[in-house]
Amino acid sequence: MPRAHNQFFMLVAAILSVVVGYGAGMARAEDDTLPDGPAVMPSGRTAEPGRLTLIEENDSIVLSDDRYYTQGFAFAYLGGDVEDASAWDTPFDGLSSWGAFAAPGDGRLSRRYEVVFGQSIFTPLDTDRSNPDSDDRPYAGWLYGGIGLIQDKDSRQLDHLELLVGIVGPGAQGRPTQNDWHQFIGITDAEGWDHQLHNEPGLMLSFGRKWRLIQNLGGGFAVDAIPELGLTAGNVMTYGEVGTLLRFGRNLEADYGPARIRPALSGTSYFNSAYLEDPLGFYFYVGAQGRAVAHNIFLDGNTFRDSRAVDKEILVGDLTGGFALFWSNAVRLDAGFTYRTQEFEGQDEDAKFAGVSLAIGF
Repeated sequence: MPRAHNQFFMLVAAILSVVVGYGAGMARAEDDTLPDGPAVMPSGRTAEPGRLTLIEENDSIVLSDDRYYTQGFAFAYLGGDVEDASAWDTPFDGLSSWGAFAAPGDGRLSRRYEVVFGQSIFTPLDTDRSNPDSDDRPYAGWLYGGIGLIQDKDSRQLDHLELLVGIVGPGAQGRPTQNDWHQFIGITDAEGWDHQLHNEPGLMLSFGRKWRLIQNLGGGFAVDAIPELGLTAGNVMTYGEVGTLLRFGRNLEADYGPARIRPALSGTSYFNSAYLEDPLGFYFYVGAQGRAVAHNIFLDGNTFRDSRAVDKEILVGDLTGGFALFWSNAVRLDAGFTYRTQEFEGQDEDAKFAGVSLAIGF
């Protein structure tokens, strides 16, 4: 799909020009204010602003045809720090007492809420067949929304609890999303959507913990490693995960890596400008994640009705790499590539897709 490739790179170039141009403008406008850092609330927490992150993932950026995990779009709104001892703070205290979140202790905390909406689309390898191969991945869409609780302690440990609810099946609007876009760019429709998974309400509850190990190199540069452990449970997906992200760049402590669509090695949408030494930050990253998959509705088929299904692989791995560029809390761009091992028996090849995200602070 050469036209899709060209449009993607044009989009990245346009976003990059916005980052550079906006960053230069902010440098002039904030010259006297940025060194003082964000305001501090009476509780002692940093009064961080809100933040909107848009994420696009697509296999056609790196492949000539749609296949497997072919398209994902999500946006997340990350709120500012909650006030100490407020009603919004209570769930975090409760989770800390159960051991789910790090206990406050003497650490510097940032506690934030996140609201997420998104859609993911899955297809078989051969999208020209009106009756897809029964041994190939089923057509499926997943439309969801949810809420997350994110706590950072001392920029050394990030805890993330997320609940997603939505619908799998025709109600997820996977068919019109894919084929309307195909018609817009002038390529062939995917023909087998009549055989997609049936409508089913979906739920996923996920918890993950990340740690930061950092080494300063001088001149504002550093390297860090971010190991993670996580667990997801629900009728959409159930799996355990372990992974590590390695990064090199400037102002690494502001976040924990790029935001990606689950399942993935993701730093979440969290960002804290209180840890910036200066406005400009960037890094290159590479990482790996392994998952032990107990259930995947997009492969196992519907829970309560007969549907297309394949035999899933229990162990799945991702390799990912890319770069990120940001200017204070105002704007951030990252782009990356993911290689995913085979997810079901008989899969002809491993999956490959690219992702780009843009975040704007308020």
